[in-house]
Amino acid sequence: MTPSFRLLPLALSLTLLAGCGSQVINPVTGQTERSVMSESAELAEGKKAHEQVMQEYGVYKNPRLQAYVNEVGQKLARESHRANIPWTFTVLDSPEINAFALPGGYVYITRGILAYMESEADMAGVIGHEIGHVTARHGAQRATRQQDAGLGVFAATILGAVLESQGVSGATELAGQTAQGVAAGYVAKYSREQELQADTLGAEYLSRTRYAPDNMVDVIQVLKSQEQYAGDVARAEGRQASEGNSWLASHPSNDQRLASIRRIAAQYKGDYKDDGRQRFLRAMEGVRFGESPEQGLTRGQNFYHAGLGIALTAPNGWRIQNAATALTFVSPKGDAALRMVTLPPKAGSSHDEIIRNAFKPTQGNATRGQLNGFTSTHFVGTNQAANGQAQGVEATIVTGPQQLNYALLYLAASPAARQQAQSGLKSAEQSFRAMSAADTRAARPWQLSVVPFPRGGFAELERQSAPVPQVARQLRLLNGLYGAGAEPAVGSLVKVVTEQ
Repeated sequence: MTPSFRLLPLALSLTLLAGCGSQVINPVTGQTERSVMSESAELAEGKKAHEQVMQEYGVYKNPRLQAYVNEVGQKLARESHRANIPWTFTVLDSPEINAFALPGGYVYITRGILAYMESEADMAGVIGHEIGHVTARHGAQRATRQQDAGLGVFAATILGAVLESQGVSGATELAGQTAQGVAAGYVAKYSREQELQADTLGAEYLSRTRYAPDNMVDVIQVLKSQEQYAGDVARAEGRQASEGNSWLASHPSNDQRLASIRRIAAQYKGDYKDDGRQRFLRAMEGVRFGESPEQGLTRGQNFYHAGLGIALTAPNGWRIQNAATALTFVSPKGDAALRMVTLPPKAGSSHDEIIRNAFKPTQGNATRGQLNGFTSTHFVGTNQAANGQAQGVEATIVTGPQQLNYALLYLAASPAARQQAQSGLKSAEQSFRAMSAADTRAARPWQLSVVPFPRGGFAELERQSAPVPQVARQLRLLNGLYGAGAEPAVGSLVKVVTEQ
């Protein structure tokens, strides 16, 4: 979680474009289509939205990697159907498996998805697909479809991109926050035809820049391994696999689509010998792996945020979900949670004022106390929901290190679930503490290192690795061999996770 609590503002803060639209020529098809966004408007609003994406997600502060990704992206863009517009390629400081694009030539790829790519050509496949969405003006087409739904034109486009970056699970929450009444899935996803067109264009742009188009297939296979890994871990932990926040979650890739990609790639014949694997691995050396220290680090059942100076521990069996806007401890059944958010100064100067401003209670009781040396106030009461019905509210406000205020919110699907999770909720809350010396030692960030594959195989590589969750599975996943019994040749370069 970040040091301040923000609800993603992109869809709500943009200038809305009005009008019935005009006829434009699609750069890819050459056909005339009605659009509510001219190219000049697309470029201007895309620039504004880009600045907000940078503020919200954060650029990964690695100039060498940024320059490398931009170089590959610009090479692809020069061979695209819209080489005339300015293109911007940015690596976001996020561990999520994501890539997305905004109208106007703004393409984003996370360090999280890069970690699981095997070569420069794989990375180019992801970028080429997103370029395809921009060149075919899919964002403008979606905005045009949304005009009659009552959602602001460019806001619809930006919301769609943000929802894609959030994945399906984030789409529902964010769509609810906008209160626009538009189905999250409709806004979040491109149509099947648009996805296939982006695949086709991506393969074409790869071929034009001397990358093998079948790397489009490799990318989907890598991401399908992510799905398999998530399912295997979930089953091992006795829970249902979550779709999560991933590029795959918002880019459908069933067997029919994968077969289509294979057919598309097979149409290209050429000399594609250099996949840029060595260049890619050099660029990935030292890249941060997993969560960012700026958003806090999860280590086992513990959460550490050195910048805020706080630590918490989840009860056994509870899962930790660390997002940009909140930290959530989820019960084993997934029907209750303790969510912590950092409150901005405008929330109030006292706990009573915060409770009034944040919860707008109609009734309730506040109990003063201490939480591991920090002043706290536990509130139980009711407020009025959007539908006019009374709803229960339970939360603890605590003033932690640096005089920052936090809200620890009790969430449950039902009173029965709340009662069953009571001890876990209290245990999680009571773990809120200032970071100790031991906590600081445990909160060392992880990074990728590139090493020769050892004679001892993956078992030896595991001993060289930092203690990441599911380390044996993760190392195979990182090196493109998940679910396979094969091992790389001894001495060939592979990725491993080390402590920074």
